[in-house]
Amino acid sequence: MSASLQIESRPAAFGAAPPAGDMPLRVIAPGRGSDAAEALARAEPLYARVKHVIPPIEWPVFAPDVAAILRLKRARDAVILAHNYQTPEIFHCVADITGDSLALAREAMTVDAKVIVLAGVHFMAETAKLLNPEKTVLIPDLRAGCSLAESITPEDVRLMRARYPDAPVVAYVNTSVAVKAESDICCTSANAKKVIESLGVRRVIMLPDEYLAQNVAKQTKVEVIAWAGHCEVHQRFSGAEVRSLRESHPGVIVLAHPECPPEVLAEADFAGSTADMAAYVGREHPRRVVLMTECSMADNVAVAHPSVEFVRPCNLCPHMKRITLPNIRAALEGMCHEVTIDPALADRARRAVERMLAVR
Repeated sequence: MSASLQIESRPAAFGAAPPAGDMPLRVIAPGRGSDAAEALARAEPLYARVKHVIPPIEWPVFAPDVAAILRLKRARDAVILAHNYQTPEIFHCVADITGDSLALAREAMTVDAKVIVLAGVHFMAETAKLLNPEKTVLIPDLRAGCSLAESITPEDVRLMRARYPDAPVVAYVNTSVAVKAESDICCTSANAKKVIESLGVRRVIMLPDEYLAQNVAKQTKVEVIAWAGHCEVHQRFSGAEVRSLRESHPGVIVLAHPECPPEVLAEADFAGSTADMAAYVGREHPRRVVLMTECSMADNVAVAHPSVEFVRPCNLCPHMKRITLPNIRAALEGMCHEVTIDPALADRARRAVERMLAVR
């Protein structure tokens, strides 16, 4: 028997991008002549990883940047952390650590390099900086935001606390550092239920994703008070779309992210984080599968499972797609777009993240 769910909301302009930095984006053209040939030769071994998802005609465009990034990582003592929603040429060819938000948060603490480049959105780069305050953390495009993070403010959290003083605040990692600082503990889609139940209370405030909260509330006896924020990618999926996919692709296995509306999860064969979905494909080897999440996820999982047919309903995250090989290269060349955090917020926000990481 699941607990009751209550939704709180505030009008918000989803998808508003944070201001861009002072340095303009540098678009670096592919090399020519002998330089291009040398870059292709250096990057060629990596193409074997992605040949199933990147056509041969496209690879010469990517290869010069791939080769340059590999060289720059060594020169700068840098590592690249890439989220599962990054495109294959980033995810499989230049990233050192890949995964979902929880995996990136855990792995960020093990990094020995002096520089971290976060190929993901801004809140992920903030989290990496929180966990590595002495390191330089770069994000290739400062405009890579998140509709969820932008749907709630610290003032909103304080008002929620005043309304429900007995309920601890569980903040999804898809929030700004200022919101994390007002929260008791963080969670991800992979560990939300475990985090909520670790608190040993009868009810919690969970923010900002309404659908994640609704889906978690069905799995626990803890009462969940939710905020009406949504992921602009996952909220577009519907139960009708799942039924249509089943009709047009007989036998397809449907895997859904818990940021999708509950009606989607009700129609799906399996629901879980991006890491959970990738693990499902590796474990079950379905003949035909669809991942109800950002579409680059399917490309990245397909690299490891060329025998599986992936049906791709292509919902793109405009913020994730701001990260490209050219601007990763530019960030490393210029050491630009460094992420900094107000010291007045850092300790409190770090405590919320570390409390999450301590939950096993």
